Amino acid sequence: MTIFVNPWAFLFWVLASWIIGVLGRNTRFGFIGNFLIAFIFSPVVGVIVLLAADNWSKPVRERRRRRI
Repeated sequence: MTIFVNPWAFLFWVLASWIIGVLGRNTRFGFIGNFLIAFIFSPVVGVIVLLAADNWSKPVRERRRRRI
């Protein structure tokens, strides 16, 4: 059985997943996690996960520049 997929629909799917990954790069799942969730399930599910995820930031002492 051959499955035909419209190339424009696939391109939209990948582009939407990539945008969700970029928007989620500072969350708990990071870019890869958000991209894979959006790509495997759907961009709609990716947006829901992105909105539900809490922000992930480094502790203050790691953000400071180290002086030599």
